[in-house]
Amino acid sequence: MRVEQNNLVEYKDIINQLKQSDHDFAVLYDTFIEVNRTISQIERGSEPPSTEYTQTLKRQRVLLKDEIYEILKMAYATWH
Repeated sequence: MRVEQNNLVEYKDIINQLKQSDHDFAVLYDTFIEVNRTISQIERGSEPPSTEYTQTLKRQRVLLKDEIYEILKMAYATWH
């Protein structure tokens, strides 16, 4: 399993372990990656932008990343 470039790459080992062992985390992380990918497509112009839609996605991305980060901090503390 691959950690998407520029997304919490400093935690790539823990992310890969959690994705293999925790289905809920895997779904959460995959959702984050998909939201991030959609935002990137909008910013590159390959998907039509809608300001409200884009802002909603960006808020969702922040919330997802915060949730993932909290899980990673707990996992890191447990495993080290």
